[in-house]
Amino acid sequence: MNRAASKQQQAQATLADPRWQALVARDADADGHFYYAVITTGVYCLPSCAARRARPENVRFFEHREQAEAAGFRPCARCHPDRTAPAHLPAIIDACRHMEQAETPPTLNQLAARADLSPHHFHRVFKRILGVTPKAYASALRARQLREGLQRDGRITDAIFDAGYNSSGRFYAQARALLGMEPARFRDGGSGERIEVAVGQCSLGVLLVARSDQGICAIALGDDADALLRECQDRFPKADLRPGGDQFESLVARVAALMEHPEQTLDLPLDIRGTAFQQKVWQALRRVPAGETLSYADLAKRIGSPKAVRAVAGACASNPLAVMIPCHRVVRSDGGLSGYRWGVERKRALLERETRAQEAHS
Repeated sequence: MNRAASKQQQAQATLADPRWQALVARDADADGHFYYAVITTGVYCLPSCAARRARPENVRFFEHREQAEAAGFRPCARCHPDRTAPAHLPAIIDACRHMEQAETPPTLNQLAARADLSPHHFHRVFKRILGVTPKAYASALRARQLREGLQRDGRITDAIFDAGYNSSGRFYAQARALLGMEPARFRDGGSGERIEVAVGQCSLGVLLVARSDQGICAIALGDDADALLRECQDRFPKADLRPGGDQFESLVARVAALMEHPEQTLDLPLDIRGTAFQQKVWQALRRVPAGETLSYADLAKRIGSPKAVRAVAGACASNPLAVMIPCHRVVRSDGGLSGYRWGVERKRALLERETRAQEAHS
């Protein structure tokens, strides 16, 4: 196909696209629903942009502005498409408030009808804006309400029904996953939960490892053993923290070796406690291969939430398991090293060790 024919075909495809009419009409109601880019100028715009209309063969449509930027287009200096709030944001905020205030969890169909959207579209928009599905948000909300109820009143039965559970049986089937321990123990601030703790030295400084009955629940690095122990105590305020035995010391030695060889993996049981969104981010991090880095924006895209870059960064900063959850593999968009919970120099050392290991096996 020659160049002229290709241009004609592209123009016909653009003219047949219903989004072209919104562009021609400069329809402000379409803003946020899609973006268009112009290949001759290298910019992307809102449908309502007052700039001179582009020729149809030079127009490309994108559903999200991140897609336009990934394709190499820059935001228009006239309509500023990178500064606009996501479409349907007020409706999603209203849905969240409704879920928080409802006596029983509303269904997806009820939430979608309230937002005047189809269930499929509402689900898609909700996830794009908040980074989690409506179901995951509702589960996290109920878990928070349950925790607050147990801490406030101490009556497990009242807390269960106040959090929206229709039966205690359904709640108890999910209790440990929601709370990280049995409800009675959580009510008492983790009282009675036994956690083994050891502090030692590794090639990156002081190393703390903690293990519950479920698995390793904390790995921390630092310069001060007392500070790491106080941090662990704050994390599990009423748990029974005690030194580990000989078998636990062997496990700590394996974790210390991982600091020297972060490209390796340890098949150990983990007790990872966090919100639904944090768990999603941490799971994605564990799938990032050794020697590979990615930006917070890349990580947000991998979990299907390209707009949740700040929330992703927050989840990385809350990572409870150094190296086992490899948040050191997340860098700035320009490749530079950004903040790291356990110090940028430790992050640099871990990445350098992974790079050397990759080079040795290449």
